[in-house]
Amino acid sequence: MKAVILAGGGGTRLWPMSTKENPKQFQKITSDKTMIEEAVDRLDFLKKSDIYIATNFKHFKLVKKLCPKIPVKNIIIEPDLRDTASCIGFAAAVIEKRHPKEVMSIIYADHYIKNKKEFQEKLKKADELAKKEDTLNIIEIVATEPSTNYGYVKLGKLYKKIKGTEIYYLDSFTEKPNLATAKKFIKSGNYLWNSGLYVWKAKTLLEAYKTLLPDTYEKLNTIMGKYDTKAQDKTTSAIYPTLQKISIDYAIMEKVDPKKVRIIKAKKLGLSDVGTWETVSKLLANSQDKNKNHHLLDTKGCFIHCEDKKKKIAVIGLKDVIVVDTKNGLLVCKKEDAKRIKELQDKLQ
Repeated sequence: MKAVILAGGGGTRLWPMSTKENPKQFQKITSDKTMIEEAVDRLDFLKKSDIYIATNFKHFKLVKKLCPKIPVKNIIIEPDLRDTASCIGFAAAVIEKRHPKEVMSIIYADHYIKNKKEFQEKLKKADELAKKEDTLNIIEIVATEPSTNYGYVKLGKLYKKIKGTEIYYLDSFTEKPNLATAKKFIKSGNYLWNSGLYVWKAKTLLEAYKTLLPDTYEKLNTIMGKYDTKAQDKTTSAIYPTLQKISIDYAIMEKVDPKKVRIIKAKKLGLSDVGTWETVSKLLANSQDKNKNHHLLDTKGCFIHCEDKKKKIAVIGLKDVIVVDTKNGLLVCKKEDAKRIKELQDKLQ
């Protein structure tokens, strides 16, 4: 199996820590390591030569610096930001060119995963399925609340159990529903959150592109033909920016024949998409009391982060408020409004 870590996002909702120049995947948010370093560490059952990282040209040097053991040729550079269908398809084309019929897994650099053991176990089971059955496999997590930040999969019939792991057929896929729909999904008990952890043969995925995204498929084929030749960069730079800008969930997963998909249920993965400060505040709630320079009075449920550990912060009479202070700027907002930071991005950047 070849693992592909997606590390090309902008992390705009975690401003002022995350910026275009140094987005969240290259920041130390949940530990003393950057998120991309944590992602590589979680794949320590693989050889470093089996790990690929997809990023954009702006962050190529950062990836090399933080992940020195990953071969440079395994850093896939996107010439433009064309969303996940293009990025993952590009990675699949590269892997199929170099390793025909090989299985690839999709890993996100901005995921927090608590249970490393289950993460690896589920990847290995998905790898087995992909090799034996040529299926598109998704490792999905139990939905605990009606979140609109996740896509949802509706479980079909139980396919089989492998050493305690439940594997289901897919009934249907819904990408980021509205709140009313999400509440119905949670109430039914038949839905899981889409983690974005995909495992399939690169060839099997490209065949799905051929049917569902034919224009992108033809262009990826052209890129694949010139990859690892002198014409690689010229061809990729000319074609990649013309690919349709769409997520893999909308382009492929919502439209693919459900019979070709298997859902691997992960019960205790502890996965969180570190996309907003509200999410970060939940993950780091237990560590908030350790900073002796944070002084709170009549304050409840607040999250405070200051880049300067020696700087004193005082918060009085506030509830469920986020305060983030870095060299790039200062953010103060209600937790429930944290995701609205995107509305100010043009001015902030």
